[in-house]
Amino acid sequence: MMRQAGRYLPEYREIRAKHAFLDVCKTPQLAVEVSLQPFRRLGVDAVIVFSDILIPAEAMGLQLELGDAGPNLPNPVRSKADVDRLRIFDPETDTGFLPEAIRGIVKSVGPEVPVLGFAGAPWTLASYMVEGKTKEGFATVKSFLYHQPKTFRALLHRIAQATIPYLRAQIAAGATAVQLFDTWCGELNLQDYEEFALPAIQEIIAGLSGSVPVIYYTKASQHLLPAVARTGANVLSVDWRVDMAEIRKTLGPKIALQGNVDPAVLLGPQEKIREVTLDAINSLGGHGHILNLGHGILQHTPVENAQLFIEMGQRALLHHARPAAQVR
Repeated sequence: MMRQAGRYLPEYREIRAKHAFLDVCKTPQLAVEVSLQPFRRLGVDAVIVFSDILIPAEAMGLQLELGDAGPNLPNPVRSKADVDRLRIFDPETDTGFLPEAIRGIVKSVGPEVPVLGFAGAPWTLASYMVEGKTKEGFATVKSFLYHQPKTFRALLHRIAQATIPYLRAQIAAGATAVQLFDTWCGELNLQDYEEFALPAIQEIIAGLSGSVPVIYYTKASQHLLPAVARTGANVLSVDWRVDMAEIRKTLGPKIALQGNVDPAVLLGPQEKIREVTLDAINSLGGHGHILNLGHGILQHTPVENAQLFIEMGQRALLHHARPAAQVR
């Protein structure tokens, strides 16, 4: 489940009361504990390592502040000189806490439980790096893109080149699959997505050489989906605004789909949770689909509702499971 560890779990809040967010990310023992909390509490089928998509931005040379008010990069990237100063970092030396955390999780849960690594997609990471923080409309990053397209492509390329070894280190540490988060790609029109964001994603996925499955998450991306399907990702993760059955018709059977329950549904009555969860599963007949939320779980979600969501998915999986003799 997206954003498995978070403020909805009391055991997570206990840790955060004593440790800053970045300290949890950078302390492997804490990151392992926080990663395992939802696995123990909810019985999810995989463990997502606890980290943040902005960790590579800091490793590339930008000052990073992460708190409950959201991210802040006080010295954003605004020129060719700023892009040139960004470095390709050594993931084991500069962000070694992350593969160490993955190794700790793998040791704790054993080989039978998949462990997922992740990174921010170049466009989304660039949006933070240029804006300095999330801003509605993303005027500064779009102005950069339009006024300095060559420099902006260089920024995306540099992010992609830093992300490839970053993800490879996670895979080497034991990640069974990795996910690229392109939360802000929906801010782009189709032409700009195809000219800027898409080549950078393709560069990363090609750089991983099919070593593990790659999941690509996009938000508010209905207008981009035919282009998104060309990224080379094995799984396309989508938000709650799209119809899963329609996506399957459009994209065909070769790309698995993940999603797409609205996180706000988990704030509602349990009967509604059951209804929406089963609708999401039945829309694809239980095949080629990873049940998930369409974005991160919300802060005030009752834990029992998160548990119900997972239980409903696992029951439906048993219902849709085929006899072993029919599986090819």
